[in-house]
Amino acid sequence: MNWREISTLDEWNALIAKSSERGQVILKHSTTCPVSANALREYEEYLKGSPNPDVDYTLVKVIESRPVSNRIAEDLNVKHESPQIIYVKDKAKYWSTTHWSVTKAHITAVLD
Repeated sequence: MNWREISTLDEWNALIAKSSERGQVILKHSTTCPVSANALREYEEYLKGSPNPDVDYTLVKVIESRPVSNRIAEDLNVKHESPQIIYVKDKAKYWSTTHWSVTKAHITAVLD
C-alpha cells in the first residue's frame, strides 16, 4: 500500500470530508529535515507490512505545500510540527505524534 501526496486546499477539504467514512492518516513531512526523513522511512516501513486497510494514507510536504500544512493545523487544532503524523476520524484529530515518536511500532500500535 502506498501513500498519496496532497498539495492543494481542495484536496485537503476532500480528505477531511472523507474522514467521516474512513480513517485518514497524514504525515506532514519536511524535505529538508533529517528527523523528517527518518519519519518518512518509518511510515513507508509501516505501509510495506500489512497496514490497516480501513485507512487512507497521505503525505503533505510542509515547505512545498505550506497553505495546506497551515490549514491542517487550523482545522484540526494541532500545533504545526514536522515531522508530524495525524490520524483523522470524523473530521477531527483522533491521534497525533511528532519527531522521533513517528515510528513503525508506534503507528502499528495505534492503527492496528
